[in-house]
Amino acid sequence: MKTLIIDNYDSFTYNLAQYFGELNANPVVHTNDSLSVEKINSIDPTHIVISPGPGTVEKSEDFGICEQAILTYMDKLPILGVCLGHQGIAKALGGKITSAPTIMHGKKSIIEHTNEGIFQNIKNPFTAMRYHSLCIDETSLPSELTITARAQDDNTIQAIQHDTYPLFGIQFHPESFGTPEGKTILSNFLRYG
Repeated sequence: MKTLIIDNYDSFTYNLAQYFGELNANPVVHTNDSLSVEKINSIDPTHIVISPGPGTVEKSEDFGICEQAILTYMDKLPILGVCLGHQGIAKALGGKITSAPTIMHGKKSIIEHTNEGIFQNIKNPFTAMRYHSLCIDETSLPSELTITARAQDDNTIQAIQHDTYPLFGIQFHPESFGTPEGKTILSNFLRYG
């Protein structure tokens, strides 16, 4: 197993890498502007994780290779997008990103989920840490993506999964100490592939 973490220049990336290391997933981290499809092929990952980031998926300089990686590998490898990566999955498949109803930087929410995909055997509901001011515009959600979790406080989409491929997005931060179920969610992701 080898997990490629595409770093969108975020301080949480190495928290993700630490968790994946503890899960024996052999994480390798590369920035979003240091990769090409050819380089990803040479890394030969079994899983891809698209990290959080400070920018927006609307700007290529903020998201780098990530959209191309989603479209190239979603039918080949399990992919998990976290925060910015989650939004990027929706955008790559035709969705839109909008301002969140409430800015949630370092705030906890209660998350309710569907008990499927990466949420199997996860406490329902559970507490998660959020760091975002943007979210997926639900009215534009591509038909092949299913909502698998929402925040109780503002009803925003907190997780999605593809109907056919092992492609998952989570808006909250599983690598945060404020998300006690986070490491188990990441472990569930690694079962795919």
